[in-house]
Amino acid sequence: MTDTIKIQKPHSQWHDVWAQFRQHKGAMAALVLLLTLVVFVVIGPLVWRIDPNFIEPNTVKMFKMRNLPPSLADPMGTDQLGRDMLARMMFGGRISLAVGLVAMLVAVCIGTTIGVLAGFFSRIDGLLMRLTDLFLALPLLPLLLVMVMLFSESVATVLGPRLGTFLLIVLAIGVTSWMQAARVVRGEVLALKEREFVLAARSIGAPNRRIILRHILPNVLSPVLVAATLGIAAAIITESVLSFLGLGFPPDFPTWGRLLYDGIDAIRTYPERVVWPGLAISLTVLSVNYIGDGLRDALDPRVRGR
Repeated sequence: MTDTIKIQKPHSQWHDVWAQFRQHKGAMAALVLLLTLVVFVVIGPLVWRIDPNFIEPNTVKMFKMRNLPPSLADPMGTDQLGRDMLARMMFGGRISLAVGLVAMLVAVCIGTTIGVLAGFFSRIDGLLMRLTDLFLALPLLPLLLVMVMLFSESVATVLGPRLGTFLLIVLAIGVTSWMQAARVVRGEVLALKEREFVLAARSIGAPNRRIILRHILPNVLSPVLVAATLGIAAAIITESVLSFLGLGFPPDFPTWGRLLYDGIDAIRTYPERVVWPGLAISLTVLSVNYIGDGLRDALDPRVRGR
Protein backbone atom coordinates (compact mmCIF):
# COMPACT_ATOMS: atom_id res chain seq x y z
CA MET A 1 0.00 0.00 0.00
CA THR A 2 1.54 3.21 -1.13
CA ASP A 3 1.14 6.44 0.72
CA THR A 4 -0.57 9.18 -1.19
CA ILE A 5 1.43 12.36 -1.44
CA LYS A 6 -0.60 15.51 -1.17
CA ILE A 7 0.63 18.27 -3.42
CA GLN A 8 -0.03 21.69 -2.01
CA LYS A 9 -1.15 24.36 -4.38
CA PRO A 10 1.34 27.19 -4.74
CA HIS A 11 0.41 30.32 -2.88
CA SER A 12 -0.48 33.43 -4.83
CA GLN A 13 1.69 36.52 -4.64
CA TRP A 14 -0.88 38.40 -2.55
CA HIS A 15 -1.00 35.50 -0.06
CA ASP A 16 2.76 35.87 0.44
CA VAL A 17 2.40 39.65 0.72
CA TRP A 18 -0.26 39.30 3.42
CA ALA A 19 1.83 36.70 5.28
CA GLN A 20 4.81 39.07 5.30
CA PHE A 21 2.64 42.05 6.26
CA ARG A 22 1.27 40.18 9.30
CA GLN A 23 4.79 39.73 10.61
CA HIS A 24 5.14 43.51 10.90
CA LYS A 25 3.60 44.07 14.34
CA GLY A 26 3.58 47.84 14.04
CA ALA A 27 1.79 47.70 10.70
CA MET A 28 -0.82 45.27 12.03
CA ALA A 29 -1.48 47.44 15.07
CA ALA A 30 -1.73 50.48 12.78
CA LEU A 31 -4.19 48.64 10.52
CA VAL A 32 -6.42 47.82 13.49
CA LEU A 33 -6.22 51.45 14.66
CA LEU A 34 -7.06 52.81 11.21
CA LEU A 35 -10.01 50.43 10.84
CA THR A 36 -11.22 51.56 14.28
CA LEU A 37 -11.09 55.19 13.17
CA VAL A 38 -12.94 54.34 9.95
CA VAL A 39 -15.66 52.55 11.93
CA PHE A 40 -15.81 55.56 14.28
CA VAL A 41 -16.46 58.06 11.48
CA VAL A 42 -18.59 55.85 9.20
CA ILE A 43 -20.74 53.79 11.56
CA GLY A 44 -20.58 56.12 14.55
CA PRO A 45 -23.09 58.67 13.19
CA LEU A 46 -25.60 55.85 12.67
CA VAL A 47 -25.46 55.18 16.42
CA TRP A 48 -24.89 58.70 17.77
CA ARG A 49 -27.77 60.45 15.98
CA ILE A 50 -27.06 64.06 16.85
CA ASP A 51 -26.81 66.81 14.26
CA PRO A 52 -23.21 68.10 14.36
CA ASN A 53 -24.44 71.61 13.45
CA PHE A 54 -27.40 71.74 15.83
CA ILE A 55 -27.53 74.95 17.87
CA GLU A 56 -30.13 75.33 20.60
CA PRO A 57 -32.60 78.02 19.40
CA ASN A 58 -33.38 79.08 22.96
CA THR A 59 -30.71 81.63 23.86
CA VAL A 60 -30.76 80.84 27.59
CA LYS A 61 -30.37 77.08 27.00
CA MET A 62 -27.71 77.70 24.38
CA PHE A 63 -25.57 79.66 26.85
CA LYS A 64 -25.95 76.86 29.41
CA MET A 65 -24.82 74.28 26.85
CA ARG A 66 -21.69 76.19 25.78
CA ASN A 67 -18.24 74.68 26.51
CA LEU A 68 -19.54 71.81 28.63
CA PRO A 69 -16.92 69.28 29.84
CA PRO A 70 -17.11 65.62 28.80
CA SER A 71 -20.07 63.80 30.35
CA LEU A 72 -22.40 60.88 29.63
CA ALA A 73 -24.71 63.16 27.65
CA ASP A 74 -21.78 64.70 25.72
CA PRO A 75 -18.79 62.30 25.84
CA MET A 76 -16.46 64.88 24.25
CA GLY A 77 -18.14 67.99 25.60
CA THR A 78 -19.57 70.87 23.58
CA ASP A 79 -18.05 73.79 21.68
CA GLN A 80 -18.53 77.55 22.00
CA LEU A 81 -22.01 77.34 20.43
CA GLY A 82 -23.20 74.30 22.37
CA ARG A 83 -22.72 71.84 19.48
CA ASP A 84 -21.87 68.26 20.38
CA MET A 85 -18.15 67.63 19.85
CA LEU A 86 -18.52 63.85 19.42
CA ALA A 87 -20.94 64.33 16.51
CA ARG A 88 -18.65 66.97 14.99
CA MET A 89 -15.63 64.69 15.36
CA MET A 90 -17.43 61.88 13.55
CA PHE A 91 -18.65 64.14 10.75
CA GLY A 92 -15.30 65.89 10.45
CA GLY A 93 -13.47 62.58 10.29
CA ARG A 94 -15.50 61.57 7.25
CA ILE A 95 -14.43 64.71 5.40
CA SER A 96 -10.77 64.50 6.44
CA LEU A 97 -10.45 60.84 5.42
CA ALA A 98 -12.33 61.48 2.16
CA VAL A 99 -10.02 64.37 1.31
CA GLY A 100 -6.98 62.18 2.02
CA LEU A 101 -8.22 59.29 -0.14
CA VAL A 102 -9.40 61.35 -3.12
CA ALA A 103 -6.40 63.68 -3.12
CA MET A 104 -4.12 60.63 -2.94
CA LEU A 105 -5.87 59.09 -5.96
CA VAL A 106 -5.44 62.31 -7.94
CA ALA A 107 -1.74 62.58 -7.02
CA VAL A 108 -1.02 58.89 -7.71
CA CYS A 109 -2.80 58.96 -11.08
CA ILE A 110 -0.88 62.05 -12.20
CA GLY A 111 2.44 60.82 -10.81
CA THR A 112 2.08 57.31 -12.25
CA THR A 113 1.16 58.66 -15.69
CA ILE A 114 4.07 61.07 -15.82
CA GLY A 115 6.49 58.52 -14.37
CA VAL A 116 5.52 55.82 -16.87
CA LEU A 117 5.70 58.20 -19.84
CA ALA A 118 9.05 59.63 -18.73
CA GLY A 119 10.60 56.23 -18.11
CA PHE A 120 9.26 54.49 -21.20
CA PHE A 121 9.67 57.24 -23.82
CA SER A 122 13.18 58.66 -23.66
CA ARG A 123 12.29 61.53 -26.01
CA ILE A 124 10.05 63.23 -23.46
CA ASP A 125 11.94 62.06 -20.37
CA GLY A 126 13.92 65.26 -20.01
CA LEU A 127 10.89 67.52 -20.48
CA LEU A 128 8.74 65.65 -17.93
CA MET A 129 11.53 65.45 -15.37
CA ARG A 130 12.24 69.18 -15.66
CA LEU A 131 8.52 69.76 -15.11
CA THR A 132 8.74 67.56 -12.01
CA ASP A 133 11.77 69.52 -10.78
CA LEU A 134 9.83 72.75 -11.33
CA PHE A 135 6.96 71.58 -9.13
CA LEU A 136 9.42 70.33 -6.51
CA ALA A 137 11.03 73.77 -6.41
CA LEU A 138 7.72 75.55 -5.80
CA PRO A 139 6.76 76.45 -2.21
CA LEU A 140 3.72 74.21 -1.94
CA LEU A 141 1.93 75.73 1.06
CA PRO A 142 1.96 79.32 -0.29
CA LEU A 143 0.90 77.95 -3.68
CA LEU A 144 -2.01 76.11 -2.09
CA LEU A 145 -3.04 79.22 -0.18
CA VAL A 146 -3.02 81.29 -3.37
CA MET A 147 -5.04 78.68 -5.27
CA VAL A 148 -7.67 78.45 -2.54
CA MET A 149 -7.94 82.22 -2.14
CA LEU A 150 -8.23 82.84 -5.90
CA PHE A 151 -10.70 80.13 -6.87
CA SER A 152 -12.73 79.38 -3.74
CA GLU A 153 -15.47 81.94 -4.36
CA SER A 154 -15.92 81.19 -8.06
CA VAL A 155 -15.99 77.42 -7.51
CA ALA A 156 -18.39 77.78 -4.56
CA THR A 157 -20.72 79.88 -6.73
CA VAL A 158 -20.91 77.17 -9.40
CA LEU A 159 -20.90 73.98 -7.29
CA GLY A 160 -21.98 75.23 -3.88
CA PRO A 161 -19.81 76.01 -0.86
CA ARG A 162 -19.44 72.41 0.34
CA LEU A 163 -18.90 70.48 -2.89
CA GLY A 164 -16.95 73.33 -4.46
CA THR A 165 -14.56 73.62 -1.50
CA PHE A 166 -14.11 69.84 -1.38
CA LEU A 167 -13.22 69.56 -5.08
CA LEU A 168 -10.97 72.61 -4.96
CA ILE A 169 -8.97 71.38 -1.97
CA VAL A 170 -8.73 67.83 -3.33
CA LEU A 171 -7.51 69.00 -6.74
CA ALA A 172 -5.15 71.56 -5.22
CA ILE A 173 -3.52 68.97 -2.96
CA GLY A 174 -3.43 66.30 -5.69
CA VAL A 175 -1.94 68.60 -8.33
CA THR A 176 0.85 69.68 -5.98
CA SER A 177 1.67 66.24 -4.52
CA TRP A 178 2.41 63.93 -7.47
CA MET A 179 6.15 64.53 -7.86
CA GLN A 180 7.48 61.86 -5.50
CA ALA A 181 5.30 59.17 -7.08
CA ALA A 182 6.47 60.23 -10.55
CA ARG A 183 10.14 59.92 -9.61
CA VAL A 184 9.67 56.50 -8.02
CA VAL A 185 7.64 55.12 -10.94
CA ARG A 186 10.09 56.50 -13.51
CA GLY A 187 12.98 54.69 -11.82
CA GLU A 188 11.06 51.41 -11.82
CA VAL A 189 10.07 51.79 -15.48
CA LEU A 190 13.65 52.50 -16.55
CA ALA A 191 14.67 49.15 -15.08
CA LEU A 192 11.61 47.23 -16.27
CA LYS A 193 11.75 48.24 -19.92
CA GLU A 194 15.08 46.42 -20.32
CA ARG A 195 13.79 43.18 -18.78
CA GLU A 196 13.42 40.03 -20.88
CA PHE A 197 9.61 39.90 -20.88
CA VAL A 198 9.37 43.47 -22.18
CA LEU A 199 11.96 42.80 -24.88
CA ALA A 200 10.07 39.63 -25.84
CA ALA A 201 6.84 41.63 -26.18
CA ARG A 202 8.64 44.13 -28.40
CA SER A 203 10.06 41.33 -30.56
CA ILE A 204 6.61 39.97 -31.41
CA GLY A 205 5.40 43.43 -32.42
CA ALA A 206 3.30 44.36 -29.38
CA PRO A 207 2.36 48.07 -29.47
CA ASN A 208 3.66 50.42 -26.79
CA ARG A 209 0.20 50.87 -25.29
CA ARG A 210 -0.18 47.12 -24.73
CA ILE A 211 3.35 46.81 -23.29
CA ILE A 212 2.65 49.62 -20.83
CA LEU A 213 -0.77 48.32 -19.76
CA ARG A 214 0.05 44.59 -19.63
CA HIS A 215 3.70 44.48 -18.60
CA ILE A 216 4.84 47.82 -17.12
CA LEU A 217 1.95 49.02 -14.97
CA PRO A 218 1.34 45.70 -13.10
CA ASN A 219 5.02 45.59 -12.16
CA VAL A 220 5.13 49.14 -10.77
CA LEU A 221 2.14 48.45 -8.53
CA SER A 222 4.28 47.90 -5.43
CA PRO A 223 5.90 51.37 -5.25
CA VAL A 224 2.61 52.96 -6.30
CA LEU A 225 0.80 51.34 -3.34
CA VAL A 226 3.46 52.51 -0.91
CA ALA A 227 3.37 56.03 -2.34
CA ALA A 228 -0.42 55.99 -2.08
CA THR A 229 -0.47 55.11 1.61
CA LEU A 230 2.06 57.80 2.44
CA GLY A 231 0.16 60.24 0.23
CA ILE A 232 -2.99 59.81 2.32
CA ALA A 233 -1.15 60.99 5.42
CA ALA A 234 0.35 63.97 3.60
CA ALA A 235 -3.04 64.98 2.16
CA ILE A 236 -4.74 64.82 5.58
CA ILE A 237 -2.04 67.00 7.11
CA THR A 238 -2.23 69.50 4.24
CA GLU A 239 -6.02 69.77 4.51
CA SER A 240 -5.70 70.23 8.27
CA VAL A 241 -3.19 73.04 7.76
CA LEU A 242 -5.49 74.80 5.29
CA SER A 243 -8.49 74.45 7.62
CA PHE A 244 -6.38 75.54 10.61
CA LEU A 245 -5.46 78.72 8.71
CA GLY A 246 -9.15 79.38 8.04
CA LEU A 247 -8.93 78.73 4.28
CA GLY A 248 -10.46 75.28 4.20
CA PHE A 249 -14.07 74.20 4.58
CA PRO A 250 -16.79 76.56 5.90
CA PRO A 251 -17.62 76.52 9.64
CA ASP A 252 -20.80 74.46 9.11
CA PHE A 253 -18.79 71.77 7.31
CA PRO A 254 -16.35 70.69 10.02
CA THR A 255 -13.16 68.75 9.49
CA TRP A 256 -10.58 67.83 12.09
CA GLY A 257 -8.44 70.75 10.94
CA ARG A 258 -11.40 73.12 11.15
CA LEU A 259 -12.16 71.91 14.69
CA LEU A 260 -8.58 72.75 15.62
CA TYR A 261 -9.03 76.21 14.14
CA ASP A 262 -12.28 76.78 16.04
CA GLY A 263 -10.79 75.66 19.36
CA ILE A 264 -7.47 77.48 19.24
CA ASP A 265 -8.89 80.63 20.88
CA ALA A 266 -9.99 78.63 23.94
CA ILE A 267 -6.95 76.36 24.18
CA ARG A 268 -6.07 77.56 27.68
CA THR A 269 -9.54 77.40 29.20
CA TYR A 270 -10.94 74.42 27.24
CA PRO A 271 -7.94 72.40 25.98
CA GLU A 272 -10.05 69.32 25.21
CA ARG A 273 -11.53 71.07 22.19
CA VAL A 274 -8.06 71.03 20.62
CA VAL A 275 -6.92 67.70 22.05
CA TRP A 276 -9.62 65.57 20.38
CA PRO A 277 -9.12 66.65 16.74
CA GLY A 278 -5.35 66.87 17.19
CA LEU A 279 -5.24 63.35 18.59
CA ALA A 280 -7.40 62.03 15.74
CA ILE A 281 -5.15 63.60 13.10
CA SER A 282 -2.01 62.30 14.81
CA LEU A 283 -3.32 58.74 15.17
CA THR A 284 -4.55 58.64 11.56
CA VAL A 285 -1.27 59.90 10.11
CA LEU A 286 0.78 57.62 12.37
CA SER A 287 -1.25 54.53 11.46
CA VAL A 288 -1.10 55.27 7.72
CA ASN A 289 2.67 55.74 7.88
CA TYR A 290 3.13 52.42 9.71
CA ILE A 291 0.90 50.68 7.15
CA GLY A 292 3.06 52.17 4.40
CA ASP A 293 6.20 50.80 6.06
CA GLY A 294 4.62 47.37 6.36
CA LEU A 295 3.53 47.40 2.72
CA ARG A 296 6.99 48.43 1.57
CA ASP A 297 8.52 45.45 3.36
CA ALA A 298 5.77 43.03 2.30
CA LEU A 299 5.94 44.02 -1.38
CA ASP A 300 9.73 43.67 -1.51
CA PRO A 301 10.50 40.11 -2.71
CA ARG A 302 13.94 40.24 -1.12
CA VAL A 303 12.37 40.77 2.31
CA ARG A 304 9.69 38.11 1.72
CA GLY A 305 12.38 35.55 0.95
CA ARG A 306 14.11 35.89 4.30
